[in-house]
Amino acid sequence: MKIPLLDLKAQYQSIRNEIEAAVKKTIEEQDFILGADVKGLEKEVACYCGAKYGVGVASGTDALILALRALNVGPGDEVITTPFTFFATAESISIVGARPVFVDIEPKTYNIDPALIEKKITKLTKAIMPVHLYGQCADMDPIMEIAGKRGLKVIEDNAQSIGAAYKGRRSGSMGDTGALSFFPSKNLGAFGDAGMVVTNDEKLAERVKVLRVHGSSARYIHSEIGMNSRLDNLQAAVLRVKLKHLDSWAKKRQENAARYNAILKSTLAVTPYVPSYNTHVYHQYMIRVDKSKRDALVGHLVKSGVEARVYYPIPLHLQECYKFLGYKKGDMPNSEIASESVLALPVYPELKTDEIARVAELIKNFK
Repeated sequence: MKIPLLDLKAQYQSIRNEIEAAVKKTIEEQDFILGADVKGLEKEVACYCGAKYGVGVASGTDALILALRALNVGPGDEVITTPFTFFATAESISIVGARPVFVDIEPKTYNIDPALIEKKITKLTKAIMPVHLYGQCADMDPIMEIAGKRGLKVIEDNAQSIGAAYKGRRSGSMGDTGALSFFPSKNLGAFGDAGMVVTNDEKLAERVKVLRVHGSSARYIHSEIGMNSRLDNLQAAVLRVKLKHLDSWAKKRQENAARYNAILKSTLAVTPYVPSYNTHVYHQYMIRVDKSKRDALVGHLVKSGVEARVYYPIPLHLQECYKFLGYKKGDMPNSEIASESVLALPVYPELKTDEIARVAELIKNFK
Protein backbone atom coordinates (compact mmCIF):
# COMPACT_ATOMS: atom_id res chain seq x y z
CA MET A 1 0.00 0.00 0.00
CA LYS A 2 1.53 3.28 -1.18
CA ILE A 3 0.33 6.29 0.79
CA PRO A 4 1.59 9.69 -0.41
CA LEU A 5 1.91 12.71 1.84
CA LEU A 6 -0.52 14.51 -0.46
CA ASP A 7 -2.59 13.24 -3.39
CA LEU A 8 -3.43 16.16 -5.68
CA LYS A 9 -4.57 13.80 -8.41
CA ALA A 10 -7.36 12.52 -6.16
CA GLN A 11 -8.39 16.09 -5.37
CA TYR A 12 -8.43 17.00 -9.06
CA GLN A 13 -10.58 14.01 -10.00
CA SER A 14 -13.18 15.05 -7.43
CA ILE A 15 -13.64 18.50 -9.02
CA ARG A 16 -12.39 17.86 -12.54
CA ASN A 17 -15.51 19.03 -14.39
CA GLU A 18 -15.66 22.30 -12.44
CA ILE A 19 -11.96 23.00 -12.98
CA GLU A 20 -12.03 22.24 -16.68
CA ALA A 21 -15.07 24.44 -17.23
CA ALA A 22 -13.43 27.34 -15.40
CA VAL A 23 -10.14 26.99 -17.29
CA LYS A 24 -11.94 26.66 -20.65
CA LYS A 25 -13.91 29.82 -19.96
CA THR A 26 -10.71 31.75 -19.23
CA ILE A 27 -9.05 30.48 -22.39
CA GLU A 28 -12.06 31.29 -24.53
CA GLU A 29 -12.28 34.79 -23.11
CA GLN A 30 -8.49 35.30 -23.48
CA ASP A 31 -8.63 37.19 -20.17
CA PHE A 32 -5.28 36.33 -18.61
CA ILE A 33 -3.83 39.26 -16.64
CA LEU A 34 -5.68 40.80 -13.67
CA GLY A 35 -8.99 39.78 -15.17
CA ALA A 36 -12.46 39.22 -13.79
CA ASP A 37 -11.55 36.01 -11.97
CA VAL A 38 -8.68 37.75 -10.15
CA LYS A 39 -11.02 40.50 -8.99
CA GLY A 40 -13.63 37.92 -7.96
CA LEU A 41 -11.08 35.81 -6.08
CA GLU A 42 -9.70 38.85 -4.27
CA LYS A 43 -13.16 39.67 -2.91
CA GLU A 44 -13.99 36.06 -2.05
CA VAL A 45 -10.72 35.27 -0.27
CA ALA A 46 -10.78 38.55 1.65
CA CYS A 47 -14.32 37.80 2.79
CA TYR A 48 -13.36 34.23 3.70
CA CYS A 49 -10.46 35.49 5.81
CA GLY A 50 -12.58 38.15 7.51
CA ALA A 51 -10.67 40.99 5.86
CA LYS A 52 -11.95 43.88 3.75
CA TYR A 53 -9.46 43.76 0.90
CA GLY A 54 -7.47 41.19 -1.03
CA VAL A 55 -4.75 41.76 -3.61
CA GLY A 56 -3.71 38.81 -5.76
CA VAL A 57 0.01 38.40 -6.37
CA ALA A 58 2.33 35.90 -8.02
CA SER A 59 3.33 33.83 -4.97
CA GLY A 60 3.21 33.59 -1.19
CA THR A 61 6.77 34.88 -1.02
CA ASP A 62 5.81 37.93 -3.06
CA ALA A 63 2.86 38.47 -0.73
CA LEU A 64 5.29 38.78 2.19
CA ILE A 65 7.66 41.03 0.25
CA LEU A 66 4.89 43.32 -0.96
CA ALA A 67 3.30 43.50 2.49
CA LEU A 68 6.64 44.55 3.96
CA ARG A 69 7.24 47.11 1.24
CA ALA A 70 3.72 48.53 1.55
CA LEU A 71 4.40 49.02 5.27
CA ASN A 72 7.66 50.83 4.45
CA VAL A 73 9.89 48.17 5.99
CA GLY A 74 13.33 48.38 4.45
CA PRO A 75 17.07 48.90 4.98
CA GLY A 76 18.03 49.59 8.56
CA ASP A 77 14.85 48.08 9.97
CA GLU A 78 14.47 44.92 12.04
CA VAL A 79 11.59 42.47 11.82
CA ILE A 80 10.93 39.96 14.59
CA THR A 81 9.93 36.50 13.44
CA THR A 82 10.29 32.78 14.15
CA PRO A 83 13.24 30.61 13.10
CA PHE A 84 11.01 27.54 12.78
CA THR A 85 9.26 28.03 9.46
CA PHE A 86 9.80 27.82 5.72
CA PHE A 87 12.70 29.92 4.46
CA ALA A 88 10.51 32.46 2.63
CA THR A 89 9.50 34.08 5.91
CA ALA A 90 12.97 35.36 6.74
CA GLU A 91 13.98 35.60 3.09
CA SER A 92 11.29 38.20 2.41
CA ILE A 93 12.62 40.33 5.26
CA SER A 94 16.14 40.13 3.84
CA ILE A 95 14.97 40.88 0.29
CA VAL A 96 13.50 44.25 1.33
CA GLY A 97 16.82 45.06 3.03
CA ALA A 98 15.69 44.60 6.63
CA ARG A 99 17.21 42.30 9.24
CA PRO A 100 15.36 39.26 10.61
CA VAL A 101 15.49 38.95 14.38
CA PHE A 102 14.55 35.48 15.55
CA VAL A 103 12.44 34.63 18.59
CA ASP A 104 12.06 31.04 19.76
CA ILE A 105 8.83 29.06 19.56
CA GLU A 106 6.37 27.63 22.03
CA PRO A 107 7.33 23.95 22.37
CA LYS A 108 3.79 22.60 21.93
CA THR A 109 2.33 24.67 19.07
CA TYR A 110 5.64 25.36 17.26
CA ASN A 111 4.53 28.97 16.82
CA ILE A 112 6.45 32.05 17.95
CA ASP A 113 6.41 32.53 21.74
CA PRO A 114 4.89 35.96 22.50
CA ALA A 115 6.51 35.97 25.96
CA LEU A 116 9.95 36.20 24.33
CA ILE A 117 9.21 38.98 21.84
CA GLU A 118 9.47 42.14 23.91
CA LYS A 119 13.06 41.62 25.01
CA LYS A 120 14.11 41.38 21.33
CA ILE A 121 12.64 44.77 20.45
CA THR A 122 15.15 47.55 19.76
CA LYS A 123 14.92 51.08 18.39
CA LEU A 124 15.34 49.53 14.92
CA THR A 125 12.37 47.15 15.21
CA LYS A 126 9.70 48.02 12.66
CA ALA A 127 7.45 44.96 12.56
CA ILE A 128 6.58 41.52 13.90
CA MET A 129 5.94 38.66 11.48
CA PRO A 130 4.26 35.73 13.26
CA VAL A 131 3.79 32.53 11.28
CA HIS A 132 0.64 30.44 11.63
CA LEU A 133 2.47 27.16 11.26
CA TYR A 134 1.11 23.80 10.08
CA GLY A 135 -2.51 24.97 10.14
CA GLN A 136 -3.06 26.81 13.41
CA CYS A 137 -2.63 30.39 14.57
CA ALA A 138 0.08 31.90 16.69
CA ASP A 139 -1.14 33.41 19.98
CA MET A 140 -2.14 36.74 18.44
CA ASP A 141 -3.63 38.78 21.31
CA PRO A 142 -0.35 39.29 23.19
CA ILE A 143 1.46 39.88 19.89
CA MET A 144 -1.02 42.58 18.89
CA GLU A 145 -0.83 44.08 22.37
CA ILE A 146 2.97 44.34 22.17
CA ALA A 147 2.75 45.80 18.65
CA GLY A 148 0.19 48.39 19.68
CA LYS A 149 2.17 49.41 22.73
CA ARG A 150 5.45 49.70 20.83
CA GLY A 151 4.11 51.17 17.59
CA LEU A 152 5.02 48.12 15.45
CA LYS A 153 3.39 46.71 12.35
CA VAL A 154 2.21 43.08 12.22
CA ILE A 155 2.40 40.93 9.09
CA GLU A 156 0.73 37.53 9.51
CA ASP A 157 2.50 34.85 7.49
CA ASN A 158 -0.62 32.84 6.77
CA ALA A 159 0.84 30.67 4.02
CA GLN A 160 -0.11 27.42 5.77
CA SER A 161 -3.29 28.24 7.67
CA ILE A 162 -6.04 29.73 5.53
CA GLY A 163 -9.32 29.05 7.34
CA ALA A 164 -7.74 28.55 10.75
CA ALA A 165 -9.30 30.60 13.55
CA TYR A 166 -8.01 32.24 16.72
CA LYS A 167 -10.70 33.03 19.30
CA GLY A 168 -13.22 33.08 16.46
CA ARG A 169 -11.17 35.35 14.18
CA ARG A 170 -9.81 33.99 10.92
CA SER A 171 -6.08 33.86 10.35
CA GLY A 172 -4.80 36.74 8.25
CA SER A 173 -7.37 39.24 9.52
CA MET A 174 -5.76 40.31 12.79
CA GLY A 175 -2.54 42.06 11.83
CA ASP A 176 -1.96 45.01 9.54
CA THR A 177 -1.72 42.51 6.69
CA GLY A 178 -1.92 38.80 6.08
CA ALA A 179 0.13 37.01 3.42
CA LEU A 180 -1.31 33.91 1.75
CA SER A 181 0.32 31.25 -0.40
CA PHE A 182 -1.61 29.23 -2.95
CA PHE A 183 1.30 26.91 -3.77
CA PRO A 184 -0.20 23.66 -5.14
CA SER A 185 0.36 21.70 -1.92
CA LYS A 186 -1.45 24.22 0.28
CA ASN A 187 -4.98 23.56 1.60
CA LEU A 188 -6.12 26.03 -1.07
CA GLY A 189 -3.66 25.36 -3.86
CA ALA A 190 -3.39 26.71 -7.40
CA PHE A 191 -2.00 24.91 -10.44
CA GLY A 192 1.29 26.75 -9.96
CA ASP A 193 2.58 29.63 -7.87
CA ALA A 194 0.08 32.18 -6.59
CA GLY A 195 -0.50 34.31 -3.49
CA MET A 196 -2.48 37.14 -1.95
CA VAL A 197 -2.17 39.99 0.51
CA VAL A 198 -5.25 40.57 2.68
CA THR A 199 -5.82 43.62 4.86
CA ASN A 200 -8.46 45.83 6.45
CA ASP A 201 -6.56 48.97 5.41
CA GLU A 202 -7.73 50.37 2.07
CA LYS A 203 -4.63 52.55 1.56
CA LEU A 204 -2.38 49.56 2.21
CA ALA A 205 -4.30 47.45 -0.30
CA GLU A 206 -4.04 50.19 -2.92
CA ARG A 207 -0.29 50.46 -2.37
CA VAL A 208 0.16 46.71 -2.85
CA LYS A 209 -1.85 46.97 -6.09
CA VAL A 210 0.56 49.65 -7.34
CA LEU A 211 3.68 47.77 -6.24
CA ARG A 212 2.60 44.50 -7.91
CA VAL A 213 2.52 46.19 -11.36
CA HIS A 214 5.91 47.91 -11.51
CA GLY A 215 4.88 50.74 -9.18
CA SER A 216 2.27 51.92 -11.66
CA SER A 217 -1.22 53.21 -10.88
CA ALA A 218 -1.84 54.24 -14.51
CA ARG A 219 -0.35 52.78 -17.67
CA TYR A 220 3.25 53.91 -18.19
CA ILE A 221 3.10 56.20 -15.15
CA HIS A 222 5.32 54.95 -12.30
CA SER A 223 5.15 56.57 -8.87
CA GLU A 224 7.75 54.21 -7.39
CA ILE A 225 9.83 51.17 -8.26
CA GLY A 226 7.68 48.10 -7.89
CA MET A 227 7.83 44.59 -9.31
CA ASN A 228 5.97 42.27 -11.64
CA SER A 229 3.87 40.15 -9.29
CA ARG A 230 0.44 39.70 -10.81
CA LEU A 231 -1.81 36.75 -10.04
CA ASP A 232 -2.82 35.41 -13.44
CA ASN A 233 -6.42 34.78 -14.29
CA LEU A 234 -6.01 31.05 -14.98
CA GLN A 235 -4.79 30.49 -11.43
CA ALA A 236 -7.58 32.67 -10.06
CA ALA A 237 -10.18 30.66 -11.98
CA VAL A 238 -8.84 27.42 -10.50
CA LEU A 239 -8.71 28.89 -7.01
CA ARG A 240 -12.29 30.18 -7.18
CA VAL A 241 -13.47 26.63 -7.86
CA LYS A 242 -11.37 25.20 -5.05
CA LEU A 243 -12.38 27.88 -2.54
CA LYS A 244 -15.95 26.54 -2.62
CA HIS A 245 -14.65 23.21 -1.32
CA LEU A 246 -12.14 24.51 1.22
CA ASP A 247 -14.32 24.20 4.32
CA SER A 248 -15.35 20.63 3.51
CA TRP A 249 -11.72 19.70 2.84
CA ALA A 250 -10.69 21.27 6.15
CA LYS A 251 -13.38 19.26 7.94
CA LYS A 252 -12.03 16.04 6.42
CA ARG A 253 -8.50 16.96 7.47
CA GLN A 254 -9.78 17.53 11.02
CA GLU A 255 -11.58 14.18 10.98
CA ASN A 256 -8.43 12.44 9.78
CA ALA A 257 -6.40 14.14 12.49
CA ALA A 258 -8.90 13.02 15.11
CA ARG A 259 -8.55 9.41 13.89
CA TYR A 260 -4.78 9.62 14.18
CA ASN A 261 -5.07 11.15 17.65
CA ALA A 262 -7.25 8.30 18.86
CA ILE A 263 -5.12 5.51 17.40
CA LEU A 264 -1.75 6.97 18.38
CA LYS A 265 -2.54 7.31 22.09
CA SER A 266 0.02 5.57 24.28
CA THR A 267 2.56 5.25 21.46
CA LEU A 268 5.95 6.88 20.98
CA ALA A 269 4.22 9.65 18.96
CA VAL A 270 3.19 12.94 20.58
CA THR A 271 0.16 14.13 18.63
CA PRO A 272 -0.53 17.80 17.77
CA TYR A 273 -1.42 20.16 20.59
CA VAL A 274 -4.27 22.54 19.84
CA PRO A 275 -4.95 25.28 22.42
CA SER A 276 -8.61 25.87 23.27
CA TYR A 277 -8.52 29.23 21.51
CA ASN A 278 -7.50 27.73 18.15
CA THR A 279 -9.22 25.94 15.29
CA HIS A 280 -6.61 23.84 13.46
CA VAL A 281 -7.00 23.14 9.71
CA TYR A 282 -4.10 20.63 9.53
CA HIS A 283 -2.12 21.79 6.55
CA GLN A 284 0.30 19.31 8.07
CA TYR A 285 -0.37 16.68 10.72
CA MET A 286 2.82 16.81 12.76
CA ILE A 287 3.79 14.26 15.35
CA ARG A 288 6.82 14.48 17.61
CA VAL A 289 9.02 11.57 18.63
CA ASP A 290 12.27 11.31 20.53
CA LYS A 291 15.04 12.75 18.37
CA SER A 292 17.02 9.52 18.70
CA LYS A 293 14.22 7.70 16.86
CA ARG A 294 12.81 10.32 14.48
CA ASP A 295 14.97 9.71 11.40
CA ALA A 296 14.72 5.95 11.79
CA LEU A 297 10.93 6.21 12.00
CA VAL A 298 10.82 8.35 8.85
CA GLY A 299 12.94 5.72 7.10
CA HIS A 300 10.70 2.92 8.37
CA LEU A 301 7.56 4.64 7.09
CA VAL A 302 9.05 5.47 3.70
CA LYS A 303 10.38 1.92 3.28
CA SER A 304 6.87 0.66 4.08
CA GLY A 305 5.32 2.82 1.37
CA VAL A 306 4.20 5.75 3.51
CA GLU A 307 5.50 9.18 2.59
CA ALA A 308 6.54 11.04 5.74
CA ARG A 309 8.51 14.28 5.75
CA VAL A 310 10.34 16.58 8.14
CA TYR A 311 9.24 20.22 8.26
CA TYR A 312 11.85 21.72 9.01
CA PRO A 313 15.20 19.98 9.60
CA ILE A 314 17.34 23.12 10.07
CA PRO A 315 15.95 26.19 11.88
CA LEU A 316 16.54 29.46 10.05
CA HIS A 317 18.94 30.88 12.64
CA LEU A 318 21.32 27.99 11.84
CA GLN A 319 21.09 28.25 8.04
CA GLU A 320 24.37 28.93 6.26
CA CYS A 321 23.14 32.15 4.66
CA TYR A 322 22.29 33.65 8.07
CA LYS A 323 25.64 33.04 9.73
CA PHE A 324 26.27 36.77 9.56
CA LEU A 325 23.48 37.33 12.08
CA GLY A 326 25.64 35.69 14.74
CA TYR A 327 23.30 33.03 16.05
CA LYS A 328 24.68 29.72 17.27
CA LYS A 329 23.33 26.31 18.22
CA GLY A 330 21.57 26.55 21.57
CA ASP A 331 20.22 30.06 21.02
CA MET A 332 16.74 28.80 20.05
CA PRO A 333 16.41 25.54 22.02
CA ASN A 334 12.72 24.87 21.35
CA SER A 335 13.13 25.38 17.61
CA GLU A 336 16.21 23.17 17.57
CA ILE A 337 14.46 20.38 19.48
CA ALA A 338 11.47 20.61 17.15
CA SER A 339 13.69 20.38 14.06
CA GLU A 340 15.14 17.12 15.39
CA SER A 341 11.89 15.50 16.52
CA VAL A 342 8.90 16.40 14.29
CA LEU A 343 7.59 14.63 11.22
CA ALA A 344 4.52 15.03 9.02
CA LEU A 345 2.08 12.22 8.26
CA PRO A 346 -0.45 12.11 5.39
CA VAL A 347 -3.65 13.94 6.35
CA TYR A 348 -5.13 15.09 3.03
CA PRO A 349 -8.95 15.00 2.67
CA GLU A 350 -9.08 12.02 0.31
CA LEU A 351 -7.08 9.81 2.71
CA LYS A 352 -9.00 6.62 3.49
CA THR A 353 -9.71 5.27 6.95
CA ASP A 354 -7.77 2.06 6.29
CA GLU A 355 -4.79 4.12 5.11
CA ILE A 356 -4.80 6.07 8.37
CA ALA A 357 -4.97 2.76 10.25
CA ARG A 358 -2.02 1.47 8.21
CA VAL A 359 0.13 4.52 8.99
CA ALA A 360 -0.76 4.39 12.67
CA GLU A 361 -0.07 0.65 12.86
CA LEU A 362 3.42 1.14 11.41
CA ILE A 363 4.12 3.73 14.09
CA LYS A 364 2.69 1.60 16.89
CA ASN A 365 4.82 -1.36 15.87
CA PHE A 366 8.02 0.63 15.39
CA LYS A 367 10.72 -0.22 17.92
